[in-house]
Amino acid sequence: MKILVTGGAGFIGSALIRHIIGHTQDSVVNVDKLTYAGSLEALEDAASSPRYQFEHLDICNRAGLDRAFKHHQPHAVMHLAAESHVDRSIVGPAAFVETNVVGTYTLLEASYAYWRELDTTAQQRFRFHHVSTDEVFGDLGSSAGQFTETSNYAPSSPYSASKAAADHLVGAWQRTYGLPTLITHCSNNYGPYQFPEKLIPVMIANALAGSPLSLFGDGLHERDWLYVDDHVRALHAVISCAAAGSTWNIGGDSVQRNIDVVHTLCELLQELAPARPAGVLHYKDLIRYVDDRPGHDRRYCINASKIRDELGWVPQEGFQTGMRKTVQWYLANRDWCGQRLAAAGVEQDNRL
Repeated sequence: MKILVTGGAGFIGSALIRHIIGHTQDSVVNVDKLTYAGSLEALEDAASSPRYQFEHLDICNRAGLDRAFKHHQPHAVMHLAAESHVDRSIVGPAAFVETNVVGTYTLLEASYAYWRELDTTAQQRFRFHHVSTDEVFGDLGSSAGQFTETSNYAPSSPYSASKAAADHLVGAWQRTYGLPTLITHCSNNYGPYQFPEKLIPVMIANALAGSPLSLFGDGLHERDWLYVDDHVRALHAVISCAAAGSTWNIGGDSVQRNIDVVHTLCELLQELAPARPAGVLHYKDLIRYVDDRPGHDRRYCINASKIRDELGWVPQEGFQTGMRKTVQWYLANRDWCGQRLAAAGVEQDNRL
């Protein structure tokens, strides 16, 4: 396949492209606006492949999308371009509506116009794969339940509401226009090249700098953690094998409380980075609690039995092995976080 990937310079998008180029025979057209969170450095190896092409393009640019579709003639679209940081969505929701809702609408329209001109065989082969989040389902609270593919939508933040809106648009283009779509919902991703505003990379960076490790509320919020390389293997399995109109949950089967995630990081740093900042006996001594985030969901948990049973995907990384790999990568690339923040012109936010 030739796959048009939107947001391919982002954290998950770049991991997906590295997987496609490194482990399949498929080719990639990377469509990315290159916002503050995009990093072409994460694609240096893939970019040397003749199966990789890059389009510097905003998904809200309909004319640019039409040109890209006409020029590259993709067999599938994997849509990962999104604003994704909950705290940013609370402070400035407009960008999330623009990219996640208007951008998805624009991409759907361009994809549909392209798809209508394909011959019958190519139409049947084509897929529009929208990569979404478990946050669209809202808060499990104190329940021991899990999100399934049929869970009700109950988004809490402007971010999750914008992703829920995008999901509904994708479903409508399938139902009304017949566009062959797929939707996947994933749990919290972690791994190399994640922009340092998310929990794990910012905690690593702050710990190494001797800065506070600030946790929202009581730190007992629970999330299912999924190593990014496992996620992208699942995404490729879905685009390659799944029937049009289907939805899939992708989770790591690794539910952890935020405080336990940070404790795990501290223990790994204690072992792997023993030259601690001055005055720090143990990295965990840097942990602080701050006022909770508005509308903060208490618990997410994914039931991924469908993709395991029907497509044979299972995560290869457990939480401990994935975290060790992640910490080792950030320690080996200590300057990357600071360089990304400086290039983006943003200050590090340690409230997570």
